[in-house]
Amino acid sequence: MTSGLSRRRFLQAALAATIATPLARAAEKSEGWADRRVYGPFVCTSAFPLQSLEGVFAELARLESELHRTLAVPSARQTVDVFLLADEASHRKFLAQLYPQVPYRRALYVRRGGRGAVYAYQHAELPVDLRHESTHALLHATLPEVPLWLDEGLAEYFEMPEESRPHGHPHLALVRWNLRLGMRRTVEDLEDRQEVGEMGSFEYRFAWSWVHFMLHGPAAAHRTLVEYLADIRRGDHVGPLSARLRTAVPDLDERMERHFSNWRPTTSLVAHRSAPISG
Repeated sequence: MTSGLSRRRFLQAALAATIATPLARAAEKSEGWADRRVYGPFVCTSAFPLQSLEGVFAELARLESELHRTLAVPSARQTVDVFLLADEASHRKFLAQLYPQVPYRRALYVRRGGRGAVYAYQHAELPVDLRHESTHALLHATLPEVPLWLDEGLAEYFEMPEESRPHGHPHLALVRWNLRLGMRRTVEDLEDRQEVGEMGSFEYRFAWSWVHFMLHGPAAAHRTLVEYLADIRRGDHVGPLSARLRTAVPDLDERMERHFSNWRPTTSLVAHRSAPISG
């Protein structure tokens, strides 16, 4: 996390750093890359052979379709660059050269020159990092702005493998335990978090939980989310999502708690509810 920076301000700082560093693009091109492949909207350039990540990138290529199917988010108009370094040390050095004013992150998404870019390095959690940051990239490719908590909640949800999203996230057991103890974050609580530094692990967990509720809970909550994102895309004044959700689901907090109390794994993969594309 980057204390003191909202995602918008963080991305603006990264963009400013790019403009202030004329050699940034040259650095991307001159690094000793070993492999370069295209997977759907993602153009991946890597310091190591990508064969071992074929399955991960095949899944990322499907992520664009999944966002369209579940959220009615249209396909990205431009490709997303993905740069993978061999280890943490080279990753730190590379980011310091490209974005000297931006605090270090293990995985980073920025938007510069009208295109998104994801930077990460090879380690055990790389697939999770790629899915998380790529979700940010695809959302911001078509939406001018996404509230911080919702942006992170969606990225947390889609960071898991497809088959694990409904039931397999580590957040699930912790959210249930928190709710039993009366520990919670309402949507309004999360909307008050305007800076990344205000989003701790508890906030990330409940941002994920509200996204899970909207995707797998009442149809009215899912429809409200889809319409909200569509209004953002059109440039409408959207107001807070919390107000819309409370109108659509009057007993919102109670329904959310019951959702997680009753949510159980099934023997077959639970498909996402398809988004109402038309209308």
